[in-house]
Amino acid sequence: MRHLLQTAGDAGVGLVATRPEGDVERLLGQAWPFPSPFRVTVRTVPLADGLDRVEARARRSLERMGLPRGDAVLVQNAADLAGAEGRALWGRLQALKERGIFRKIGFVATVEDGPALIARRFQPDVVQVACNILDQRAARSGVIDTLAAQGVEVHLASVFAQGLLFANRESLPPELAAHGMALSRTRRRLAEARVDPMQAALAYALNLPGVASVIASVASAAELRAIVAASHAAKPDIDWDALALDEAPAAVASRLRLHVSNAA
Repeated sequence: MRHLLQTAGDAGVGLVATRPEGDVERLLGQAWPFPSPFRVTVRTVPLADGLDRVEARARRSLERMGLPRGDAVLVQNAADLAGAEGRALWGRLQALKERGIFRKIGFVATVEDGPALIARRFQPDVVQVACNILDQRAARSGVIDTLAAQGVEVHLASVFAQGLLFANRESLPPELAAHGMALSRTRRRLAEARVDPMQAALAYALNLPGVASVIASVASAAELRAIVAASHAAKPDIDWDALALDEAPAAVASRLRLHVSNAA
């Protein structure tokens, strides 16, 4: 982890996004460089755990990472804000912001959640939304533009479609088997244009107007170096619309959950 963070800092990565599951927060806390160049975002646990638990776990995330404060805390599921306790949940996060424990508050959403409408209601600082060359709905529908116009800091997640860009038809999960031909067509178009899928994914994400940060998960320093190198490649001259799935299935969106963030 220490080597990964050092590589990230040297490459100019400015944002690390975490989740409360697993042991990553503790490992990060043991490995931060000093001084640390990173802004850190954390996610809440589900509202079903209770308001007190949500607030306590957000504080605990910072404690586990050895941080006095965080850059942002994000509601892990926008649907939590739509329920009966949505306002109370938001009030807890606002209190954390007012106390200086987090600089910003926001939420994670899918296109189906209606993030622009939720943002108008709650006035978040940050919204994380999934968008990639296979599922371009957040861009095509104007969601990203609308959020940015409201002054929201947009974090773009799922840029690699959780590996679907690199999967062959035989390895697709059952819920996506029907889209095997479309995925093969997208990869063929990239090959004909002599564009590496990773470079294409990053070029699409990094050049979307209104996006403040692009999120990508990494498992090693070597993987991070490959992503950084691909991000520096020239933007290809390609028909992005032709790369998207004709109908972005809910199964695709449900698989798009990535963890570590790279500032755009």
